[in-house]
Amino acid sequence: MLYPPPAFRFAVTFGSTGKNRDNAFREVSGLGPEIETESVVEGGQNAYVHLLPKVARHPKLVLSRGVATMESGLLKWCQEVLEGGLAQPIVPQLVHVFLLDPDGAPLRAWAVRNAYPVKWSVEAFQSTRNEVAIERIELAYAGSSRVV
Repeated sequence: MLYPPPAFRFAVTFGSTGKNRDNAFREVSGLGPEIETESVVEGGQNAYVHLLPKVARHPKLVLSRGVATMESGLLKWCQEVLEGGLAQPIVPQLVHVFLLDPDGAPLRAWAVRNAYPVKWSVEAFQSTRNEVAIERIELAYAGSSRVV
């Protein structure tokens, strides 16, 4: 077993079955919760400030990859949500992010619950650079947990 596992071999799946693998991503970021705090000053105490916990928040899950074809299930889902004008209800998805070993077996896994797209963008095209066109998808989510 590799420890710590390298971050360059990973896969992303969408839906509860885990079979909708759309894993050609260049980068995945935004996993994990963060607790907001509130500063409270205690009267007569000037040495420090109390930091009290408030609510857990989750950053957006950001997925970057080369611009996909129109057959991409992820792209179709993003279009339905982002271009639908809220005429249809948003159907959140379960997303899994896997760190893989050299044989493609999961070493670590995170489940991202109730994810839905909130932004889709394409990075700038530049005639002076020889790079792949990159699309960026941002997903809001209700919670995440490490499952492996």
